Amino acid sequence: QVQLVASGGGLVQAGGSLRLSCAASGRIFSINTMGWYRQAPGKQRELVAAIISGGSTNYADSVKGRFTISRDNAKRTVILQMNSLKPEDTAVYYCQMRVVTTGQISDYWGQGTQVTVSS
Repeated sequence: QVQLVASGGGLVQAGGSLRLSCAASGRIFSINTMGWYRQAPGKQRELVAAIISGGSTNYADSVKGRFTISRDNAKRTVILQMNSLKPEDTAVYYCQMRVVTTGQISDYWGQGTQVTVSS
């Protein structure tokens, strides 16, 4: 069984910073893609940033230049550093990992962490 545990959300004023972390545990052979998604009230879940095993990254246009995604393969952890936060960044943030276990590849999700940016 694979579990993802996210942490680091909270309340911050516009222009501030937050750091989200997500760690995977369980019977894992390797992890391909790691990513962060977010879902604001009344909106669909959207990709914020992703990083593949080789280190290449992909960002939503709305966060480019402000957010940085990184990963620590040894610790099975993905980090999202969020700077210059805006009220429109307010959402529940979910981590996602494409995990290789014995015999299969599956997507796993963390429990979600609330990020609230006040104006």
